[in-house]
Amino acid sequence: MGLLDSFEKGLERAVNSAFAKTFRSGIQPVEIASALRRELDTKAAVVSRDRILAPNSLTVRLSPSDDEKMRALGPTLGEELDTLVQKHAKSQGYSFAGPVSITITEDDTVPTGTIQVDSGTAAGQVSWRAVVEIDGVRHPLTKSRTVIGRGSDADITVADAGTSRKHIEILWDGERGMVRDLGSTNGSTIEGRKFREAPLAPDTVVRIGRTDVIFRIVPQATPPIPPKPPLPTVERGRPS
Repeated sequence: MGLLDSFEKGLERAVNSAFAKTFRSGIQPVEIASALRRELDTKAAVVSRDRILAPNSLTVRLSPSDDEKMRALGPTLGEELDTLVQKHAKSQGYSFAGPVSITITEDDTVPTGTIQVDSGTAAGQVSWRAVVEIDGVRHPLTKSRTVIGRGSDADITVADAGTSRKHIEILWDGERGMVRDLGSTNGSTIEGRKFREAPLAPDTVVRIGRTDVIFRIVPQATPPIPPKPPLPTVERGRPS
């Protein structure tokens, strides 16, 4: 597929879909994806016959102007990079010592239009959070009940005349998800079937009007807990 394989093309489509924005100079999001892939390939180490360990702590250093452009994309860029790094690792048979952490930071010493990647291996824990993805944008489910519809009083508003003001609600208790139709005019479907209430498995697509609402469970890295310092040693006095 040439210099840009499906890894970069996937990110390019995602970013263009979410933002419809073309960068005329400096770093492109697709170039960051390519740099991360190269870093994994370069630093991957064979630790046993059936395990190849790749770095899971990745820091992308950009010039101030490039960093400003990337920050304008918001959290979606980081989420897409994480997803595509995971896919590349799976396709290459890489494993990680802990959750993947990708940080994009500003560095005055990096020239505009170039990327520098630092990497390492760090252990830690993974916590999980629920999000709904609508038109390429992810909305975290921060409450136990989230209402979605075209009304301004909905928690998540969709610009779709085919939806009701309060069309569906997503219920999330931290472990399980459920969706309810709130008596919408046109109804809601999952895989073409109408429902009033249904459980939500990861990556379930709920159709409301002409809009797809995708329920996802995504990893959220938790930094490792630093070890406690040792207790001070108390020297007992020796008898004279």
